[in-house]
Amino acid sequence: MPGAEAVTSAVVDASVAVKWVVDEPASDAAAALLDRPIVWMAPRLMLVEAAAALRRKIADRELRAETAAAALTALLDAVRQGTIRLADDEQLVGIALLLAVDFAHRIPDCLYLALAERDGCALSTADARLARMARSRRVAVLGVGAAAG
Repeated sequence: MPGAEAVTSAVVDASVAVKWVVDEPASDAAAALLDRPIVWMAPRLMLVEAAAALRRKIADRELRAETAAAALTALLDAVRQGTIRLADDEQLVGIALLLAVDFAHRIPDCLYLALAERDGCALSTADARLARMARSRRVAVLGVGAAAG
């Protein structure tokens, strides 16, 4: 797999997508990825996971509901504008199940890895464990925060 500098397409998981639209630790590193000429992809589930993360931020009083709604709208706009291309999860869930069994890991995370493997592209995540899983399968990782390096 090419090094991170040669990446032209990547799967973005919700941990990075939320950093694109909400100021939190490592948001600057995540935003810097948007300056690179990368085609961004995600399973459809990413939007649901991002919405769930934003709801947690509201419950934890880190964000106001209006701010979280605007952040989700920004992600939806990125999909509508083609900045993020969504894949059909039903084509990935079988592979994700097998990955989840092999790694004893959550199926939603494995959906991102399944897409990256299927399309031969990198994976961008802030999840250190998911980054390790991807690297173990020779998937290039654009790690942010705890997943960097």
